[in-house]
Amino acid sequence: MKTIALIGLPNVGKSSLFNRIAKERIAITSDISGTTRDVRYREVEIEGRPCMLADTGGLDDTNEMFENVKKQSLKAAKTADVILFLTDGKILPSDKEKRLFFELQKLKKPIALAINKIDNEKEEERAWEFYQFGAQNIFAISVSHNRGVSKLLSWLAQFLPETEQLTEDEDIPLEEFLSEKEEKSADDAINIAIIGRVNVGKSSLLNAVLGEERSVVSSIAGTTIDPVDESMIYEGVKLNFVDTAGIRKRGRIEGIEKYALNRTRSMLERADIALLVLDASEPLTELDERIASLIDEYELGSIIVLNKWDKAMYSYEKSVEELRYKFKFLSHAPILTLSALSKKRVHKINEFIIRVFNNYSFRIPTAKLNEIIKDAAIKHQIPSDKGKLVKIYFATQFDTKPPRIALVMNRPKRLHFSYKRYLINKLREAFGLEGSPIILIPRAKGEKDEEING
Repeated sequence: MKTIALIGLPNVGKSSLFNRIAKERIAITSDISGTTRDVRYREVEIEGRPCMLADTGGLDDTNEMFENVKKQSLKAAKTADVILFLTDGKILPSDKEKRLFFELQKLKKPIALAINKIDNEKEEERAWEFYQFGAQNIFAISVSHNRGVSKLLSWLAQFLPETEQLTEDEDIPLEEFLSEKEEKSADDAINIAIIGRVNVGKSSLLNAVLGEERSVVSSIAGTTIDPVDESMIYEGVKLNFVDTAGIRKRGRIEGIEKYALNRTRSMLERADIALLVLDASEPLTELDERIASLIDEYELGSIIVLNKWDKAMYSYEKSVEELRYKFKFLSHAPILTLSALSKKRVHKINEFIIRVFNNYSFRIPTAKLNEIIKDAAIKHQIPSDKGKLVKIYFATQFDTKPPRIALVMNRPKRLHFSYKRYLINKLREAFGLEGSPIILIPRAKGEKDEEING
């Protein structure tokens, strides 16, 4: 599939054009320079022809973070098939822009110059200033007003292969169709969200796992704004990682970071597993606990990652003791110590993910489930409700990701919280289910479900 890279200085409208072509508000846009920092890829269609669209960060080098952003953006341009260089038509072209455009021309790839923010015919006069770039393909457009965009898309479409159409006598055999559907079903991706407060090493961890720099890394807190999706295949399974924006204390969330927090929550809604990244070189904070509570809120599988272990403050035993004390609701989560910078023990992450996901999607045989529940009730009788018997008739698992179990009872609202915890612990003793919550729902016909995470 052909790739088109959107390239240019900060705040020229690359993300807005990206969203317009994708017909969806994917990338965060704002008037703040440097909003986009990582390269974001999206499969789109241009005039019915599929392609991969890359939204890159602005080509700036004013500090360490933007220097890394620029490096990632130029790397995306070099690997793309077509380059679209955007400029701001409301200001005069700079020597820096011209140098960058000449550098990209040397790649000998189809390249066009798009002059954005030309909102009306009168403003088209300013477009003449940009002919000094020497570009053969120039388009005066306004992304916000959707002006001139269709001509630009038609130019891009000529470099994209047409979608193959089946003729009436080229029907796919039923056997092939079914086998293809089965393969797609078996190849479902595991979605992993990397979460944590700012500057704990989430982006460095993502790069270490992937084995290459795909997410921008710097010592400046809050480098990642848009969540970054990156995929890899591990033992035949597709792992889709999302490096989410670092979370600050509410009073310290600045500017575009409030959008990042909302986007992080939307990513967690579709995640299966959360990698909670903590900084082992610093004490745990209240913010770490609040971020960890999101895993409980979204009922995700979980792995606790103690990053910067080569600079750990405490011994392994003391670190685990503190984690288990402060994160009681994640007592089932495995703990992995590593260093994203030196890559020590990073290779263990994928093994942990597969193991936790298998538990997260585990289905307990009904007979065995009822046997465990019955034995638990014999060993520890359910407390009565003001002298009235509280009884579980039977249990059945009705869903996975995570395992959800209905307890059909005579008085479901009278099953005490502590007894539900007791049953969850018995299920863990029997089946392990490391890293996965267990959802118990006491139920009676005509009554509203009650849930508890474990």
